[in-house]
Amino acid sequence: MITDRQRTILNAIVEQYAEVASPVGSSLLAKAFKVSSATIRSEMAELERMGYITQPHTSAGRVPTDMGYRYYVNNLTDNPIELPEGRADRALASRVQQAGAPEQMIRNAVDTLVELTRNLGLATIGNQLYISGLGNLFGQPEFINGLHVQQVAKLLDNLEPWLREAAPNEPLSVYIGQENPIGRTAGCSLVISRFRGPYSDRSYIGTLGPTRQSYRDVMNLVSRAGQELEELLLDGRIN
Repeated sequence: MITDRQRTILNAIVEQYAEVASPVGSSLLAKAFKVSSATIRSEMAELERMGYITQPHTSAGRVPTDMGYRYYVNNLTDNPIELPEGRADRALASRVQQAGAPEQMIRNAVDTLVELTRNLGLATIGNQLYISGLGNLFGQPEFINGLHVQQVAKLLDNLEPWLREAAPNEPLSVYIGQENPIGRTAGCSLVISRFRGPYSDRSYIGTLGPTRQSYRDVMNLVSRAGQELEELLLDGRIN
């Protein structure tokens, strides 16, 4: 059973690793939590034993595992925080509202997600999958390895038929690392929002990025993109 302090440390490791892309050491966390490095090392060892974090071979720091990310994301989902509307939210709404046709609305929403999250953006438009921001994805340090790039390509090639077949029903779904139905070894996380529109009651918009990402921000923006599209596309102004 994870303790409150271990949960706080895990959250810090997830968030710090997303920011700096380097394994997180005990000394950094000790300063942040104002406790000894020995205390942090002991808690990190227990988190590693439980499978939430791991230690890369070349570093004394720790990084989250898929299990650690899943715990973090579930905690965000189970304890949602209503974030105030910020510049990113306003930019997203403005870009979507500026478009005329439904297809352009969806494309604008995807392109804005790409700019704001630095991930790859995607959406279903009818029976097609619109993708933007490949350069963002393959520019991440995780994808220097050619094998990872191949796995990402495999995932993208099969994503549209999988979405059509599986039809995820949650307003927001997060597939982390090996949870992805395809490309399980690609080291990616897929965040998608379902929305209703003129093409289908099960249209999707989302992002694909490395497992190391700012889940709180990305989940918030993807969710808001889906809500914004559904409101505009179904309010009677767009046919």
